[in-house]
Amino acid sequence: MEVQSIKQRFGIIGNSPALNRAIDIARQVAPTDLSVLITGESGTGKEVFPQIIHSYSARKHGAYIAVNCGAIPEGTIDSELFGHEKGAFTGATDSRKGYFEVADGGTIFLDEVGELPLSTQVRLLRVLETGEFIRVGSSKVQKTNVRVVAATNVNLADAITENKFREDLYYRLNTVPIYIPPLRERQEDIPLLFRKFATDFAEKYRMPAIALDDEARKVLISYYWPGNVRQLKNVTEQISIIEQKRVIDSETLLRYLPDYNASRLPTLYHKKGVVDEQTFATEREILYKILYDMRSDMNELKKLVFDLMRNGVVSPEHVRSSPVFQDLGVTHVDPIVSSAPARGTETKSFVKDLNDIQDTEEIQEETLSLEEKEKELIVKALEKHNGRRKWAAMELGISERTLYRKIKEYNINL
Repeated sequence: MEVQSIKQRFGIIGNSPALNRAIDIARQVAPTDLSVLITGESGTGKEVFPQIIHSYSARKHGAYIAVNCGAIPEGTIDSELFGHEKGAFTGATDSRKGYFEVADGGTIFLDEVGELPLSTQVRLLRVLETGEFIRVGSSKVQKTNVRVVAATNVNLADAITENKFREDLYYRLNTVPIYIPPLRERQEDIPLLFRKFATDFAEKYRMPAIALDDEARKVLISYYWPGNVRQLKNVTEQISIIEQKRVIDSETLLRYLPDYNASRLPTLYHKKGVVDEQTFATEREILYKILYDMRSDMNELKKLVFDLMRNGVVSPEHVRSSPVFQDLGVTHVDPIVSSAPARGTETKSFVKDLNDIQDTEEIQEETLSLEEKEKELIVKALEKHNGRRKWAAMELGISERTLYRKIKEYNINL
């Protein structure tokens, strides 16, 4: 019940377990003075959670300051956070208090903390550990009592490896971690958010609210949403203003979704000297899946061959139940091969005695080429939809533009 009241107070839409978990952690940690690190992709709404923590803490009557660390130039970030003395640098005509001094007794939210320069990270670490800081251009140590909540959309563990973020600062900030799930991990919340945004924009622009038909709703839910809630809000606003009809179909919606689910099918990238890490990771996952399936098939084949060599027979039930031989089309067992098959064909018979094995052509191994697999999927999708490229692209989860490029690249003619 407490989580629901927080949602109503801060305008949070959604009922996914991961989102409820994040809200509950924020509520529980609020009364403490522990540092909190909020992680999640851009556009997930990380900026709401520091407000929840501040509002439910003993510091709620103190100052709350939100600082976008990525928006402040490196040369002035120390002055903004810790203040400066008169004459400390060119243009410092007066002394100035920094955010940590102004927020004394309250909460400071450091958004995009991963963008802080290393020199500033050293100063921040000292504040977190001792509550002490020094203004730029001063030698006087000052004290502050500030609750720090930080947020980032970058992987700080990778930043530490690349020497872009201090490991000791990471562990000091990450006393209590809160993970905000991306929109694709809370698909049940997407229609709720769309309806809320559509209603808000209808009131704002004084027009009827837009709605989705069944097919458009499926497209909306299945989209990857790389920009998360922020992107969904922008798309809803665009459709509300531009489209004349108020019931949106899937074809109309797809025009506002760039590269619809392009991540579902790996697109091979061949630009010389450039490595697309996201594409490579996706292709690697597909390759792992293929190799894992092949290993399972090989284990099944080994077991059947072992049974054949040990017992001299393979039961028909074993053959029919084996996924490997189902794929090969084997539905029966012949105890003895009566005659050798013609060259260029493969046998689907099994013998009772190894001495009766006839000269047959071995089954060729399946290719592991990602290009061939991708070409095969595209051909199957086009055949399934009778050459209609729009529906084939939707089936594959790629944009029509990507499909056209792939057809030309692989010289596919149907």
